[in-house]
Amino acid sequence: MGRIKSLMIKRAGKQLLVADNERFNENFQDNKVALGKNNLPSKSTRNKIAGYIARKKMAEKYPRIKKVKVEEVPVEDYRY
Repeated sequence: MGRIKSLMIKRAGKQLLVADNERFNENFQDNKVALGKNNLPSKSTRNKIAGYIARKKMAEKYPRIKKVKVEEVPVEDYRY
C-alpha cells in the first residue's frame, strides 16, 4: 500500500487538474516539470502533488474493474 496523502496535497492536486487538465499526464517527471512553474512552498510538496496527479491520471486511463458478487447457494441445495 502507498503512503496516505494529506488533505492539502489532495486539494491542490484536484484544483490543478480542474484548472489545467491537459497540462498533466500519468508521468511523474513531466508533472514535476509542469509544477515547477507554479509557486509552491517546497520541492517535497511539489513532488507529492506531482505524484498524486500522476496516480489520478493513471486511474482515469485504467479504471478499476468492479468485483461481481457471486450468489451463494444455500447448503440444503447441495446434493451429494
